[in-house]
This record gives sequence, C-alpha cells and structure tokens, in this order.
Amino acid sequence: MECASSFIVNPFKIMASSSFIFLWFILLFNASIAHAFTGTYGVNYGRVSDNIPSPEDVVKLLRTNKIKNIRIYDADHRVLNAFKGSGIEINVCLPNELLKDMSMNEALALEWIKLNVQPFLPDTSIRGIAVGNEILGGDIEISEALVPACKNVYRALKRLQLADLIEVSSPHSEAVFNSTYPPSAGAFKESLMPYLGPLLHFFNQIGSPFYINAYPFLAYKFDPITINVNYALFQPNAGIDDPKTKLHYDNMFDAMVDASYVALEKLGYKKMPVIVSETGWASKGDDNEAGANVKNARTYNFNLHKRLMLKKGTPYRPKMVVKGYVFALFNENLKPGPTSERNFGLFNHDGSIAYDIGFKGLVPSSASSKDSVLRGQYWSSKSLVLVACVTILLLFTEL
Repeated sequence: MECASSFIVNPFKIMASSSFIFLWFILLFNASIAHAFTGTYGVNYGRVSDNIPSPEDVVKLLRTNKIKNIRIYDADHRVLNAFKGSGIEINVCLPNELLKDMSMNEALALEWIKLNVQPFLPDTSIRGIAVGNEILGGDIEISEALVPACKNVYRALKRLQLADLIEVSSPHSEAVFNSTYPPSAGAFKESLMPYLGPLLHFFNQIGSPFYINAYPFLAYKFDPITINVNYALFQPNAGIDDPKTKLHYDNMFDAMVDASYVALEKLGYKKMPVIVSETGWASKGDDNEAGANVKNARTYNFNLHKRLMLKKGTPYRPKMVVKGYVFALFNENLKPGPTSERNFGLFNHDGSIAYDIGFKGLVPSSASSKDSVLRGQYWSSKSLVLVACVTILLLFTEL
C-alpha cells in the first residue's frame, strides 16, 4: 500500500493579514512537541479510485461519524482545501518516488513543504508528514534515501518554524521484523539495521513514534490452518500465553503491537510509542484469500473500533494507550493486485456503508443492521435488561 503521487500546482500567495494569523498559530504551538495523532481511532483516506465521493462530501462523512484523525497518501491540494475549518487532523505523505530527490536536496524538501503544507495552515490541521510508506524491505536505493529524506524534511520544518507543530514519521510493514511470535521474540531483521538503526536513532531524537502497518488479516490469510480466526478477529478464544513474559494475549492485534515494543526495547528505545498506521480486513477476496468476506470484515472493524475507543494499553505496555488508523475509508476500484486490495473500505464508492459497525453513510445502504450479528448481540443484551425491568415493574404492581 504505497503513497500516491502529488500533483504539482502553483503555490498559493499568502496575504499579509493571513501571515499574521499564521505567525500567531505557530507561536501558540511553539512550546509543544509535535503529535500527529491526538485521538485513538483514525482512518486512512485512500483515493486510488475514479468513483468515490468528493473531498467535500468526505468531510461531511467523517464529521457525521465523529472521526477526527485521517491519513492521506499524498498532499493533494483539493483535499487539503476541503478540510479547512473541519477540525479533522491530517497526516499527509511525501510519495515514495520523491524520496531519492529529497534525500539529496534540502532545498527541494523546503520547497515541497512551502507548496504542499504551509499554505494550508492553520485552517487545515496538518499534524504530520509521513516520509514514504513501507520503504524498508523493498528497493535498496530508496531504503538508503529514507533517513536523509527524513532529516531534510525535518530541517525544512525547523526553518519554517513548523517542527514543533508537524511530526515527521515513516510507516513500516511487517517485513521489517525477523520475528514477532511470541511477542517477546519481537526483533527486527539484521539486514535492515543499516537503514532502520539510524532512522530509529533520529526519530528518538526528535520524539517521533514508530509507525507499523499491522494486519491480522494478512497473517490469517497466509496461515489459516495454524491461526485461530477468532484470535485474529478479537472474538472469544483461548488466546496465547507468552512463555517468557507470562503475559496472556486474547487477540493478534495487541500481540503485533507488543512485538514492536519488544523489538524497539531490544535496541534501547523503551519509551518510543508505537502507533498502528494501517490495519483492516478485506470484505471480499479471491478464492485463495482465506477469511476475506463481509462477516469477518464487519467483525474485525467493529471490534477494532471498540478496542481503540477503550483508550487502553497492551499487555506489555499497559500505560501506553493504543492508537490506530483503520484501512480504509472506501473500497478503491483502481488499486492493483488481488481482489482484497480493492475491498478494504468501511464505505462503498457511493458513500454508503459497506457493512454495519455503527457508522452512517452518505446514502442509505443495503447493509442492514438486521444482518449484523454484532449489533444484534448488542440489542439482545439491551432487550434482556428491558424485559427484566418490565418483569420487576409487574411484580410491584401486583403487590
């Protein structure tokens, strides 16, 4: 899941009056450390599609469902303009294909921020820049460019007095790990340490978290025989016990996050936060994509939302509140790859819900709450309480 290219357009001219407001905004935040994610539940707003709602309608959709944090895979000006005054916090992305140029030219990084970030502040709440997406484990030349590119982006933010407002990060796939099971065995690949080591050192210096794209769906898809689907879906199951830490895990999501914490701790970064930049479950897939169906997608995303809204930590880091962005907002019909890649959306291309997890769509949907086992269980419990209250009332009436 890669960053898309940004379209280059002419820079906006900032008038003197707006410059005063902008300087006031910077002074207001100057004493703080940049945090791109102030909530616990966010959504990835991908747009590899030719039939999804306009950015303006997306703002309405997000506000209706009280979603206040999003990530986009570029810095598209129409999107950033649409989100002005919305109060929704955005993490933009520097596309992978620009990393090599950015790594060699700080002036280019400065120009990119002046063009794609600064003109939209403070009205659009841009809180972070992801420098690439899932870089490590792929092309070596781009891997070598990652740290210099991150440093140049950060230096450019410093020059513009934005470093205390906008976080610099770079999300990773599970490919950076040598092992993740059990969580206490979490460790990064030695072959990636020439790139990952300096990156973590730099992020530790500037206070950036470790972002990981964690997909229990992918783990289950590749090993449906060994992995209990209920463990992957946050459903009741026996779970696992980590033999080293003696900690119990009843879901794979927490185990993946803790494997990241353990791997970081082994390198000396015990206090570095872990944030899940992508997670989700496909509602449709090819015949060889185990578990890709509406029922599982609904179950995973319903339980994920409930878990993140608890604002709790993990077994290994109980005081570090878990934060995550679900992938993705819409089904994206132009994404390449297997069928699952085009069916991760919480919403269909027309803005209707893909399945019922409690969100409201822009238009009515055939995904009826009557078909939702999860919401059925919720209303069943409420019905039992209602029946009990009526029974007690009748008893008192007879007396």
